[in-house]
Amino acid sequence: MQNTTHTHCLRCGRPLTSAKSQAAGYGPTCARHIRRAQVELTDYKAHQVASAIDLIEDGAIVLIRDQVFAAVSTDGTETHLVHPAACNCKAGLRGTRCYHQLAARMLLAA
Repeated sequence: MQNTTHTHCLRCGRPLTSAKSQAAGYGPTCARHIRRAQVELTDYKAHQVASAIDLIEDGAIVLIRDQVFAAVSTDGTETHLVHPAACNCKAGLRGTRCYHQLAARMLLAA
């Protein structure tokens, strides 16, 4: 996990006041919405679900415009543009559903 401190919620943009929220990148309400988000997971493997959750918890996926996110690659060397239906990572360019797309779906469902 990164040691990044966020001043605003990565989901709603509101200021974060508690140290716990600043470390997580999400306020308690947004974090609860993300945890409860119902997303169809049958098309994803267990490791993809775990990676999507890690991506969200690390604050490594951020909404940049309507339904388009910027997500950091697993090794932290690249940034991908992600939409719930497409991603410009290697898997996404092959037409395979990637964990970046799943993370985007989870955030939009919350």
